[in-house]
Amino acid sequence: MKTVSLELIKELRNLSSASVADCRQVLQETAGDINKSMDLLRKRGLEAVSKKQGRVTKEGRIEAYLHNGNKIGVLLEVKCETDFVARNNDFCQFTKDCAMQIAALNPKYISKVDVPAEVLEKEKNKELFIKEHCLMEQAFIKDASLTINDYLGSLVAKFNEKIVINRFVRYKIGE
Repeated sequence: MKTVSLELIKELRNLSSASVADCRQVLQETAGDINKSMDLLRKRGLEAVSKKQGRVTKEGRIEAYLHNGNKIGVLLEVKCETDFVARNNDFCQFTKDCAMQIAALNPKYISKVDVPAEVLEKEKNKELFIKEHCLMEQAFIKDASLTINDYLGSLVAKFNEKIVINRFVRYKIGE
């Protein structure tokens, strides 16, 4: 394996918030390519999510977001396994970002498994419908190269525990 410079490890760590050991490992596997390393970290984060599905989430955070002008508001519940994670700045930022995402893009469902079959049957382009109406499949408003699912996967990989968007409600004046 190729030796990776400390500066490159720091750069990847700042971009991904992954551990130093994980950053070093993926940089060695990708021969120092930052973009490939980020993709590999995301992939590993999503794999970590699937392994943690059986765990119980008893802690978490309720996030409230009011859009400028107080015409749109969101309440969001995101659950995790420990109060340590629930109080972490990265977790809190994730809940704020998700609440803002919900206010901006008005998803109807958390994930594609939540979409009723009869609703999906009526749609001509099912894939587009899912990308527009399912929070987890939407492109993240602050970084269009990521979906909310990718963002969540990076947190799961960082904290090594199950994190779940449990429910949300979006209010808009006149709706």
